[in-house]
Order: sequence, then structure tokens, then C-alpha cells
Amino acid sequence: MLKLKTILHSSKIFYIVFIVAIIYALLLSKYHPKDSLYHMEDDYFKVQIMDIYIDGNYLKLSLKGQEKLVATYYFITLEEKNTFIDNYHLGDYIEVTGELTRPSNNTLPNTFNYKQYLYNEGIYYILKIDNYHKIKDNSNLLYGIKNKVIERINRAPLSSSYLHTFILGNDSYLNENVKDVYTNIGITHLFAISGMHISLISGILMSILKLFRLNTKIRYIVVDLFLLFYMILLNCSPSIVRACCLFIFLSIDNFLDLKLNKFSIFLLAISFIIFINPYIIFKVGFLFSSIISGSLIKFNNLIKKRRHYLSKMLMTSFIALIVSFPICIYYFYQINIGNILFNIIFVPFVSILIFPLSIITLILPLMDKILYFLIIILEEVGKLCNYIPTMLIFKKVNIIVYIIYYLVIFLILRGKKLPIIIFLAMVIMHYNSNYFFKSSYVIILDVGQGDSILIHSDNRSILIDTGGRMNYYKDSWQERKHSKGLFSNTITLLKSLGIRKLDYLILTHGDYDHMGEAINLVSNFKVNRVIFNNDKYNQLEQEVLKILQKEKISYYQNIKQLNVANLKLCFLNTKVYDNENDNSIVLYTELNHYKFLFMGDASITREQDILAKYNLKNIDFLKVGHHGSDTSSSKAFIDAINPKYSLISVGKNNRYGHPKDRVLDILRNSQIYRTDIDGSIQIKLKRDSYSLRVYPS
Repeated sequence: MLKLKTILHSSKIFYIVFIVAIIYALLLSKYHPKDSLYHMEDDYFKVQIMDIYIDGNYLKLSLKGQEKLVATYYFITLEEKNTFIDNYHLGDYIEVTGELTRPSNNTLPNTFNYKQYLYNEGIYYILKIDNYHKIKDNSNLLYGIKNKVIERINRAPLSSSYLHTFILGNDSYLNENVKDVYTNIGITHLFAISGMHISLISGILMSILKLFRLNTKIRYIVVDLFLLFYMILLNCSPSIVRACCLFIFLSIDNFLDLKLNKFSIFLLAISFIIFINPYIIFKVGFLFSSIISGSLIKFNNLIKKRRHYLSKMLMTSFIALIVSFPICIYYFYQINIGNILFNIIFVPFVSILIFPLSIITLILPLMDKILYFLIIILEEVGKLCNYIPTMLIFKKVNIIVYIIYYLVIFLILRGKKLPIIIFLAMVIMHYNSNYFFKSSYVIILDVGQGDSILIHSDNRSILIDTGGRMNYYKDSWQERKHSKGLFSNTITLLKSLGIRKLDYLILTHGDYDHMGEAINLVSNFKVNRVIFNNDKYNQLEQEVLKILQKEKISYYQNIKQLNVANLKLCFLNTKVYDNENDNSIVLYTELNHYKFLFMGDASITREQDILAKYNLKNIDFLKVGHHGSDTSSSKAFIDAINPKYSLISVGKNNRYGHPKDRVLDILRNSQIYRTDIDGSIQIKLKRDSYSLRVYPS
């Protein structure tokens, strides 16, 4: 044992084990990719319910058969929904018939890749359920306990969404706007069960067990067993796995009296987790949790030096902020530097009040109103902090830059002074990269059956339309409360390109598929000016106008020409028509000597008027009118403008049958790209050349 202690007291061995674990995970993921046990043609499944999520008439199930599946279904009636809620529970075995589909890649660059996310979770198919039937009730003790916990959570309806978050680690029930606020101010770590929560839970359990006069070793064993049980109960989410494993490894060290360095134990725990589940290194929650907790352990001496509680909190927040900086801007393209102060406000409030009271409310649901009152305070203070302009947005750059960031940050925390200057210089250069390295590009965004086009040149940005899905009437029980709109992905894309504001938002006309997300966009992203078409404002446009007036955003009509830096946009106005489509704004511009024509939803009638009034020839890039409908793109028009590339923004398997075969035939002499097949279409323009890239699903 003495020889083992001597070996283990060398920190080098733990670094070696950690490096080997990382290399093992990377090589395994590259050279031994996982594959499914199911086949696309399978349509009958006997599975066990692992998780249930219901939002309006939408049902999502996590299922376990030969492997894990994600299944979706839409309730037809309220009675069916209530029957499911009453009769189907975690652990139940069901028979399901349906269709397997492969998850899609992100078709907007730099946005969330659902397919990769599921792959890292060991899920390869989404099952679209046609019919389901229960064949056996749950008999698993673990699922039985979880069902009881969910039942008790539902007895506290006001605060149930937070109880799901703090007790079961499931934030799906939190309001999306509130979650965005927490993300923006940088306190989402408080809502993922991790080190803080595990320390509090284990501390409470250790204190309770001490009352029974149990010795330290027995107390550690009991708490370790509970944490293992709790970890499995929460489906082994990355942050909970990291926190529980670290506590267990620390207790083993205490149990065996090895007296190892705490950071060495941390490296051993992380390495163990990676060897068990190599794909966990690709999970953002695990990376965040590991990097922050590891850094706080490694540089704990910087915290201990501080005498007062406030200064200790400031140093803790500073370390957490600076070590999370590279990973934060790599995945989310933003960081809130006010986070140092925000944590001083929110960490005690959540850890001392809300989290303990959540446990009490689970036991005594009558505390629901008190907890809800504190939640309201939490949310309102969060919204106030969100108004403080401390958010910084960073363009996505080469991964080597983020690695250099970490090397410099490590030296800073080691007390070196020169790296501070290097770090600040890197941050300034990175933050202003669009000023230093100017570029020109046009992106046809894949927004389904709609239009949205981004033009960027000389560090100025214009968005033509926002896309939007028509909201058909639904009964109140069918309405989803936790789904995000298209604007969320659009904003993510803009941030990833280093775009912090739109100089102009041009809304070609008042149809929902062109401007349905305008309200959400201007409410959540800085827009300087908005341009409408020449027609009278319809109801949707009037709703947008109210928001523009509230946000004090300038808006215009009857524009003939727009000069934005080195970009000149010509509005090909003809006359006012009796329908929205023909009143579309049609735009012509030249970017780096390449000709672009954006047709909106203009029909053949409008095309004839444009040909009569304007001299358009040899267009390089045509955004095809009206999604490839046969009401647009006449042969006479296409022959006259002679496009080199025809770009069609259209939804996959849309109910209109766009683009029409007749139109595709007319466009056959050009190179055709379409968003339903190719995803977003990005055209990068240099002085004498261009490159075209697509993002298929």
C-alpha cells in the first residue's frame, strides 16, 4: 500500500492517464464509428419508455429496445392525451408501429446539429409513431421511484417546471424566453445539476447520517450509493455524471486514506468517465462542467488567498468566466462579461434559497406558492440583468485560436503577466475580426417553405425577409409552449459570423412565409432600419409596425435605391398591384462585379413589367421567384436575364409541390440549387472569384 501511495502521489501519472483517455476517445470516434441495430424498413417495435415529454398535442418519447430511439407523435384529441397521461408511465413496455427516419444535419451553418447530438447519445433514428399500445406495466424499482417523484412534482403546478429542472435535471419545461435570459446572462450552470447541487445534497446527507452516530467511512459509503442511484435516476446526464464521479472518487481517497492531490483525483474521475463513455467528450455540458470545476480545483489557491467572502466569490466567478470563455464563444459565439457580478447575485440566491426550497417543496407541495414567489423574483431580476449591455459576440474562427486561448489563460492563472497582454490583444483582434478581415457573401438561408437571404459586405449586413411558419388555429390544449421559432437559428447564424446588428431588414411583402419571424427577430436582435414594400400595410405588417414603434426602429416605404457602404441595392419598382405577391420588393445589386437578382414572390405579370422598364441581362445569381411556383419564372423572363445560377428557397416535401417541373425545365440552362435538397446556399465573393457551398441535411 505504501508503494502504491508513493506512485499515486506523482501527479504525472494522472496527466498521462487523462491524455490517454482523450486520445482513446478521439481515435474510437474516428475509426470505429457506431452504427444502428435497426434498419430503415423496420416498422414494428417492442420498447420500454425511458422518458416522456408532452407539450400541447406534441408527444416525445425516449425509448429503449435493441437500442435507444427518440419517438414523436401528435395527439388527435384531448381525450387521447389525457388517457395517455393517466395510463402510460416511465418503465412501461409498449408496442409501437411507425416509420424510422434519419435525423437531419443542421442546414444553417454554425447552428445546432441535432443529428450529431443524437449520435453522441447513441441514437440513430427518429421514430414517427403511427400507433402505440401498452403491453406491460413498469416493474422496475428505479422507474417506479422516478414516476413517484414526477407525480409529486405535478402536485406543485406553479413551480413544477423548476422542480423538473432542479430535482430531475430536465429543463425542457422551462419557458424558452426565460431560458434565453439565463443563457444571455451566463447563469445556465445553476440550472444543470452539477457540483454545486451534488455538494449541497451530499452535505445534507452527511449531516443527517452524522446524527445517527455513523462513522465517516459508513457515511461516505451510504452517500456514494445514493449518488450512484441518483445519477442513474437522472439518466446519467453529463454534468451529474462528472459531479457524482468526482465525489465518489474523493470519498474513495478518504476511505483508503491515500491523501491524493484533489486535482489528480479530478483527472482520474474524468478519465474514468471518458473510458466508460468516450463520446461524452463531445457533449457541451460535460465540457463546461469539467473545465470550470477542474480549473476551480487547480487554481483554488487563488480563491483561498482572499480573506472576505465577497472577494472569494469574485475570484471564483473570474476563474469560471475566463476558463469558460473559449468554449463559450466556440459553441455559442457570445459571452457575458457581467457574469462575474451576476454570479454574486444568483449563486447564493439559487444555492441557499431556491434549490433547498425545491427539495422541501418536493416533500411538502404546500410550499409551492412560496417557491414560486422566489422564482418570480429570480426571473424578474434575470430580465433586468439581461438589459445591461455586457454581452460580447465573437465570430467563429479556426479551432487553433481557441486552443491558443486556453494556453494563454493557463499561464495567466499561473501568475504570468505577459500572457495578460497577449490575451487582451487576442480578444480585441477576435472581437473586431470583421473590421480587420472584411469579406463579402450572400447566404440563402434554409427556412423551409419561405424566404430569408443574408447579404454581408464591407462589414455591413442586410437581411431580406425572415421566413416564417403559418400558425394555423389550434385549441388551447394543442398549443405548444416550449418550441422555438426560426428566428433563434437565424440569430445564432448571425452571431457566428460576427454580426452584431442588421443595418437593414428588408421585408419584401406581407406574407407569413416571408416575414412571419420579423417580430421575434427585431425583439431579440439589434436592427437599425426596416424597409417595407409599396403596398398598404396588411395585418401582419401592422403588428410588426407596433413593435418597431415600441423599439424605436426606423422604417421606410417607396425606396428606389439603397446605398450601404460599397453596396448599391436597386429596388425594381413598377406599380402597385392588387395582390401581395406582385407587390413584392424585387432587388438588383452587384457585389464584387457579380450580378444578383432577388425576385421575392413576383409573378409572371410583374416579370413582364420589369422587363419593360429595366435592362437586365446575364444575371449571375437569380433568387427564383415564389419558391419555383409556375406562376413565376416565365420562359421569356428567364431567357432575357439568362441566369448562370438559379437559387430556389423552398420547403422539403411542401404541400404546394414547389418547385414545379415546368419551372425547373425553364431553368435547365442554369445551375440550379434548392434549399429543400441543398440546405442553405452560401456564396463567398472575392475580388475576381467566388465559391459556392451548400449545407444539406
